[in-house]
Amino acid sequence: MELIVQGISHRYGDIVALDGIDLEVREGETLALIGPSGCGKSTLLGIMGGILAPSAGSVLVRGAVPAGSLNPQTYIFQDFALLPWRTVEGNIALALEHHGLPAAECQARIADVLARTGLAEFRQAFPKQLSGGMRQRVGIARALAVKPAILLMDEPLSALDAQTRELLMEDFLALWLRERITAVYVTHNLQEALRLADRVCVLSRRPGRVREIVSIDMPQAERVTPAAQAHLAGLHDRLWRLIKAEAQVAEREVVDV
Repeated sequence: MELIVQGISHRYGDIVALDGIDLEVREGETLALIGPSGCGKSTLLGIMGGILAPSAGSVLVRGAVPAGSLNPQTYIFQDFALLPWRTVEGNIALALEHHGLPAAECQARIADVLARTGLAEFRQAFPKQLSGGMRQRVGIARALAVKPAILLMDEPLSALDAQTRELLMEDFLALWLRERITAVYVTHNLQEALRLADRVCVLSRRPGRVREIVSIDMPQAERVTPAAQAHLAGLHDRLWRLIKAEAQVAEREVVDV
């Protein structure tokens, strides 16, 4: 499935958060959204996912819903959003409970995503017993249980330490390369964007507008090779030049508030 964003603008009272956003997220690609703090990345993601109505414009979903998809557009959040009184298995089951599935199908879906995310041996553990990386894997497994066509991710790795972030990036990549789920990935981390995305959309500071869309013309699987590093370093510098000055202004605005 594809997402087509047409003329999206959004206001919070007198504050214009987004202004005239036109964007297409192609089927099977990962699009990263980056930009200065307060540029409207999370607002745009919420509008894409239908949890926030824009002040103007529209979002169209194009393509057939895959067979077995219970929730075509599914979120993965930064804060894991796990219920502490439920086990790993119980947290994943939560995403399935209101869909009227037979018990056998629910158990099959849970077993499948536990295996795919390396959580099978932790199915009876509670969130407090898990590391931050493992808790985020539970969030990923819960999202996969509904067989989404589009994943919407709001800084899913930002609360994790550097080593755990690297490990989970590998998990995300394995998922993309195996299943080619359409994904929108909000991040402040340019290295994450360059490692995971097919294209990077750079937003301006508030009001957020599309400054540039940068394509990464290299398969994700090849980006860890020494030969790729110079090319990716050049793209990193290009992205940083696009946002540096506005990021400095945005940082001062946040501090002043």
